[in-house]
Amino acid sequence: MDTATVARFEASRNRLASLAYRLLGSAADAEDTVQDAFLRWQAADQEHVEVPEAWLTKIVTNLALDRLRSAKVRRERAVGAWMPEPLLDGDPMLGPADTVEQRESVTLAVLTLMERLSPVERAVYVLREAFAYSHAEIAEILGISESGSQQHAHRARRRLAAAGNGTDIDHASARRIVEAFVDAASSGRTERLVALLTGDATGISDGAGLGLAEKLVRYSTPERIAGAVRAGFKPSPTKRRLAGGSPSIHAAVVNGCPAMLAILDDQVRGVAILEIRDDKIACVRGIAAPDRLRRLTAQWQRQEHDVPLIESW
Repeated sequence: MDTATVARFEASRNRLASLAYRLLGSAADAEDTVQDAFLRWQAADQEHVEVPEAWLTKIVTNLALDRLRSAKVRRERAVGAWMPEPLLDGDPMLGPADTVEQRESVTLAVLTLMERLSPVERAVYVLREAFAYSHAEIAEILGISESGSQQHAHRARRRLAAAGNGTDIDHASARRIVEAFVDAASSGRTERLVALLTGDATGISDGAGLGLAEKLVRYSTPERIAGAVRAGFKPSPTKRRLAGGSPSIHAAVVNGCPAMLAILDDQVRGVAILEIRDDKIACVRGIAAPDRLRRLTAQWQRQEHDVPLIESW
């Protein structure tokens, strides 16, 4: 393949990866999907591809839908152990973030709720809300009617309305929120943590840090969340041995939300994402599985870091 042909693909790579990530909720799967699209691009008759961007968008969308529909993926996500893969602010895979809809489409809350959509509903929502494609263009990409695209978009927006807000978080605001969370968690007083949470707050952990990686662990009340967080923040020789040492605790922005990172030997060992609603924490998502943190760690290593909130836990 000549240099110009490769350059045309590379010019679209970040946008295509962002599209695939929103559709799949997994950076690793998104990378694989984009690579598959590159192989299709290599094999295509370039003279008959009138608009490369449109052609590649259609290929990536349909490759991602094929992946979502596969029996293997359905089984993996049905067992209750699946969570979206978190991405650190500044990662190009997060893609466009100029509008509220674009920012919301990449939050873990929306990526999780999109699991309730059919693959076609998910694709219509992402193409419409995150990439501003017209319904006529979406119909062409997915092989459906324009009215069908409109109906899928309406159903998707209705089902995702519960995702809430709190996506306009800058680094200074995120640090203040995480500082308050860490201070309350370190105080030994669960009532201080409860005061930071909404009355209907939920907590979700991938269980990796608890030795329970086969199924998500859920906490359904503010009191249970506070108790679990307080227990997690209380250091002990056993916990430090399991962690491999004494990590530092940093504030960050992950998928548009304030987050707390546990860092050891320049590796992200765990992340707690705090989803905000009405100036309180509506959900705490804890992720410690190494395969879900691989890309986040790589992005962390490329960036400058703020002073840690806790130098050594």
